Amino acid sequence: MIDFPAGLSALSDRYDVVLCDVWGVIHNGVQSFPEACEALTQWGTRVGPVVLISNAPRPSSDVVAQLDSLGVPRSAWSGFVTSGDATRALLAERAPGKAWKIGPPRDETLYAGLDLEDGSCEDADFISSTGLYDDETETPELYRDRLAVAAQRGLTFICANPDRVVQRGDRLIFCAGALADLYESLGGKVIMAGKPFAPIYDLALAEAEKLTGKPVDRSRVLCIGDGVITDVLGAQNQALACLFIAKGIHGEAAIGPDGRLDPEAVLGLLAAEKVGATHAVGDLVW
Repeated sequence: MIDFPAGLSALSDRYDVVLCDVWGVIHNGVQSFPEACEALTQWGTRVGPVVLISNAPRPSSDVVAQLDSLGVPRSAWSGFVTSGDATRALLAERAPGKAWKIGPPRDETLYAGLDLEDGSCEDADFISSTGLYDDETETPELYRDRLAVAAQRGLTFICANPDRVVQRGDRLIFCAGALADLYESLGGKVIMAGKPFAPIYDLALAEAEKLTGKPVDRSRVLCIGDGVITDVLGAQNQALACLFIAKGIHGEAAIGPDGRLDPEAVLGLLAAEKVGATHAVGDLVW
């Protein structure tokens, strides 16, 4: 049965480790959320490690600078793993080879040190997508014809970011997960390593064990996230507790006319995807 705590402090005696989503929980791509960052800082100081677990398609070491630039304090987290970290293992299995790389230039660090040539839908050995080439102006539909060619050739689509959309300021931006959905609808095969799939959780729990210096009791791990089909489903599949942040990418859908969290709306959001969370709040606060 889901409960609705006043804040993260109300859960501090139930869990030892936090695995926290990034985009939509502690920043929106334009600015950080000070109260959320303070909540994580308090957890790290009073309770135990905070491991950020992000579907960012770049290695975690490459994303730290973005967090710094958005004002996310280093005190808010102890460890960091990304979908990019987990995806590099999948790419390494296919090197040397030729990849149709779909994504913006900023994500090129995903391929650093891997023996992968650039290809197209017509000559590549597989597809690797970190997002759209230009997520400011493009939509997945612009890729339909090229993806159809690749699907007919039987290419595997490796999706480095399973998110369908993220919030950038007050707008929703398409991610690689939206392209993966389209590719599957065309009959193509998709492989993902980020949330809600197991590889990224394996990395995050291993990072938590490194930070604590001992095995992690999974019953005392709390996942935090705003994505129903990524964060909540991923925690459920791993049999981990989850604090659902209802105001993230779902915007006002879970907020009542009084501006407060609407429990019935939250239950409806979760039921629509046939998943359940352990706890839910509007925004992450201490």
